[in-house]
Amino acid sequence: MKVEILKVSGINEALFGMRNPLNSWGLSDTKDDIIGKKDLNLAQRLIDGGTEHCKFMRQIQVWLNITAPRYWWSEFDTYKVGTSASSTSTMHKLFDKKTEIKVDMFEVHSDFEKKIINELIKDLNILRDNYFKAAIQQEKDSILVTAKRILSESYLNLRTVNLNYVVLRNIVIQRKNHRLKYEWQECFCKEITKLPYAKQLIFYGMEEDYERLKGENN
Repeated sequence: MKVEILKVSGINEALFGMRNPLNSWGLSDTKDDIIGKKDLNLAQRLIDGGTEHCKFMRQIQVWLNITAPRYWWSEFDTYKVGTSASSTSTMHKLFDKKTEIKVDMFEVHSDFEKKIINELIKDLNILRDNYFKAAIQQEKDSILVTAKRILSESYLNLRTVNLNYVVLRNIVIQRKNHRLKYEWQECFCKEITKLPYAKQLIFYGMEEDYERLKGENN
């Protein structure tokens, strides 16, 4: 599993809008995405007030490339509000003329898992060969549907995801003790520590978790 930060946008704009309710723009000390002490103090007080008060964090947008197994995506899809994604397609790209299906296309963590996946790969590559030999589209479609039905939950799928700092903070809180520790903590949340002001905003009040995850980056 791999998480890659593509872009972060909206820090200046979000911090400006944060001061709209009290018309306190004159107190703002944020410039060029560098958050000033006064703005950070207000931001953290709003975070303390709960998600209904820290609406400004919804306007800090993040784009990620995430390559993750299907079983992880089924859990990530819990987060429908404030997220959007574009995905690679198994319907169009499971079978590739140039490349056979290989074990590195799956999330594998043990010899037992590798053994099971290798057996599946043999069957998938037989289907792949039959797919490219098939003379009519109906036969190709039938073979592809069979492959999708037997495809393992550990098959890796790439999505380009757009989400915001509120969603990321909720994920950090909700997935702290999740059973999929490697996927959520060691891959996803660890990468989130690299975002601008992650400690001060996303991990605010959870600084020990930030330091633990940040230490694992080294």
